[in-house]
Amino acid sequence: MYVLLAVIGGILLGAAAHAMLPARASRGVAVSGALGGASAAIVYTALTWSGVAESSVWMWVASLGAAIVVAIVGTLILTRLRLSHDTAEDARLGIA
Repeated sequence: MYVLLAVIGGILLGAAAHAMLPARASRGVAVSGALGGASAAIVYTALTWSGVAESSVWMWVASLGAAIVVAIVGTLILTRLRLSHDTAEDARLGIA
């Protein structure tokens, strides 16, 4: 059941990343939170299966650390892709 806490923490860290990174208008509100929550769940589950105890501080450092890193990097990549696609589409349509 502790995996739920890791997922909620990952979602909150992802939402904080969304709020702090530039170009918020070019992406959905839930994208960063989803990236953070999913990565926290994956890392937490992988560490549980590998035998790391739930009471270990490294379980939480790894899962929440992965959540913030994946949320920030993923959000920056998706934002850059969206802005470049929008620019190309505007040029193709003759808008810009």
